[in-house]
Amino acid sequence: MSFATGSLLINESVEVARLHAPGEAWEDTICRALAEGVTSLPKAASRRRTLREIVNRLSCLNEEERQFLVERADRDEHAALLWVATCRAYRFVREYAREVVCERHLSHRLDLPLETFGHLLEAKAEWDAGLAAIAPATAHKLRQILFRMMREASVIDEDKRILTANLSGSLRALLRRTAPADLAVFPGVGLEPI
Repeated sequence: MSFATGSLLINESVEVARLHAPGEAWEDTICRALAEGVTSLPKAASRRRTLREIVNRLSCLNEEERQFLVERADRDEHAALLWVATCRAYRFVREYAREVVCERHLSHRLDLPLETFGHLLEAKAEWDAGLAAIAPATAHKLRQILFRMMREASVIDEDKRILTANLSGSLRALLRRTAPADLAVFPGVGLEPI
């Protein structure tokens, strides 16, 4: 649940993905990104923390997906692929996307009340001591960040209404090849035949 740093961090993530050489240690990529000033945060600790978060997500993409992100993707595809990476990096985010967002979309309940985050967190906390230990203030911040990410990925709109995903054909084809189950984190897409 350490996704509380930033949001999807689209521009910075694409730049870090560009800097990363296949087979290179991610720590080397972070050092180069720090040297090149990929983030504009004022404090060195904040820059490093943000870059670690970006690398945590990008490392969940395979080489073909990172190459697509850097070489072929447009802004909407950047956001969608970084949403996939975030869902892979954080089980809770993936489960929220599938169990709450996509289920509500499937049942035509397109509003996404803020309380749905707390309900799922409480349900999951019954089985996970780490989730049970999250302070209310931290949970509130995590909810804010998650809703911001979903807006950036066009999963919801500004009014917290769930949107049917409009993924490009090339991104759909890529995910069908690399990880078809990840299509299920997009409302309406997980229903398509593979």
